[in-house]
Amino acid sequence: MRFALEGVSLEDDAPKPVLTEPVASEPVVLAPQARPSALLFACRMNAIRSPMAAAITRQMFPGQIYTQSAGVRPGALDPFVQAVMDEIGIDISSHKPHTFEELEDTNFDLIITLAPEAHHKAMELTRTNALEVEYWPMQDPSLATGSREQILDSYRAIRDELARRIRERFS
Repeated sequence: MRFALEGVSLEDDAPKPVLTEPVASEPVVLAPQARPSALLFACRMNAIRSPMAAAITRQMFPGQIYTQSAGVRPGALDPFVQAVMDEIGIDISSHKPHTFEELEDTNFDLIITLAPEAHHKAMELTRTNALEVEYWPMQDPSLATGSREQILDSYRAIRDELARRIRERFS
């Protein structure tokens, strides 16, 4: 919002500006966020959150966004991830977790980090690469306790939140 000033003068003895009613200005319109052509999802061990996000993105936008995932440290695919992704018709049984250093291609437009460690690692990449980094903090569902069904519910919650965020961000 801009304001009109009355009595503005550059002379020392001139009266001081007085703030008056707001002046109508053009509304600020933010451009929609562009859809990247190459996207990396990153988490701690590339075993739960980032492979789910990458698989969901590939399903929602087939052939539209080159999508990969990586972790800060090596991990192993979590069997609960396979179970909750199978529930929505996405088979990730062939996913092999890998680290940032093991990526064959690092030419990404956008890195979405899902864990603090991954965010710090991605920010290091911005020193040498022109790319954007977004931080989507997500709980680690592997920390859930309780019955098998309660644990699966925590994985489902992360899966569904990732799907919602991906749809909102890239649609």
